[in-house]
Amino acid sequence: MKKSKIVISAVMLAAVMGSVGCEDEKASEPVSEISSEVVTEPVTEEATESELPENWADMYDYVPTQNGYLGKAEAWLKNNRDYAGWVKINKTMVDYPVMFDPGDVSPDNSYYGGEEYILDSYYLNHYWDRSEYRDGIPFIDWMDVFEGDEAAQSENIVLYGHNMASGNMFGTLARYRQNPNYYFESPFIQLSSRYKEYNYIIFAFLITPGSYDATEFRYWRMEELDTKEDFDFYIDNCHAKQMLDTGVDVQYGDKLLTLSTCYADYDNSRFIVVARRLRDGEKVNDLDSIQKTEAYLKAQQEKQSTENTSETANQGS
Repeated sequence: MKKSKIVISAVMLAAVMGSVGCEDEKASEPVSEISSEVVTEPVTEEATESELPENWADMYDYVPTQNGYLGKAEAWLKNNRDYAGWVKINKTMVDYPVMFDPGDVSPDNSYYGGEEYILDSYYLNHYWDRSEYRDGIPFIDWMDVFEGDEAAQSENIVLYGHNMASGNMFGTLARYRQNPNYYFESPFIQLSSRYKEYNYIIFAFLITPGSYDATEFRYWRMEELDTKEDFDFYIDNCHAKQMLDTGVDVQYGDKLLTLSTCYADYDNSRFIVVARRLRDGEKVNDLDSIQKTEAYLKAQQEKQSTENTSETANQGS
């Protein structure tokens, strides 16, 4: 669904993407026992400016209200008008409120502290209560539409979050990259809007350039996939670089979710996790209920047949 927002130049886009999901101070990511990668990632030490409330995910219950807002959203909106929803991935530290990026912020806007901010930058270093906070908070790209009218929602919702050495924000997304089989432990993403809870199945995760001039796959400017051509271009690029063939079927018309964080500072690259919204009949926490591609199912059948033949031969020898 196209949105009538201002057109920004390639130069500004490059400047914006150079900061989204990255820190000013860099540190090497702790080496995982299951990781064979050697890469310096733009992550920071654990923040000290503010502490996460121990039970903040349970501060408000979801209760439908007459105006359409979820009860949780209604409560959070009293604290911050930018509240967009909540994102959670089981067995990771991703369990946070999500904010709408306010876009360009002028220095005469007292709501944001009287300082100037460019697009997709404010919540890089501000907390959900708009206090300064080194870890920032996950936020939705300023171009995206994620309101109650599902027909008007962007086909691809892009969420940004810092890659923190402490694991805060999107730091634990590295688990998928370090051990692709981790996918089978946490393949689902929960994302609520102000109005409704949604569930998504991850179908790809990959490393991709984050600079405007370095790639034609500018996922951060591909929220409106109105045509099949645009949609297929996005999916084809995800599949071309995917670290694991999940077999999840993705078709034009599916609603997508992309989580974006930094990967390496030397080439300004990004690690993204891409999911699609569950279809009718598919169930959360039930991978067997997820529709797979015919090619994937055929490959699995051939693999099983080969293994059965090999087992029979070994038993007969």
